[in-house]
Amino acid sequence: MKKSCLALLALLALLPLTALGAYPIDVEKHLESGIKIDTTTYDTAYDMGSITLNNYGDVAAQCTLTFRNGPEAPRVRRVQVPAKQSVDSNVKFNREILKLRIAVDCKAQ
Repeated sequence: MKKSCLALLALLALLPLTALGAYPIDVEKHLESGIKIDTTTYDTAYDMGSITLNNYGDVAAQCTLTFRNGPEAPRVRRVQVPAKQSVDSNVKFNREILKLRIAVDCKAQ
């Protein structure tokens, strides 16, 4: 019994933690010149994704975020990111996310 438990624990230790529930996230940025936006993405839950927009520029930005998950209709979020600040946005889908694609389109305000 001890040998089988040890073998199972060794097998679980070899599995990467990212394979247990994470999904890939692709970000495509379209920024107007003069905008300095950086993004950080999170796989919040199996059917929910999040993104943080950090504005390092001196001007505020109006951003449109388009979240795509396979055959479901894209979810669109519009956020305003003040200069030198950050904004979070998240989206929940009806199905499990296999690969999340986020398009970020920002213009100066």
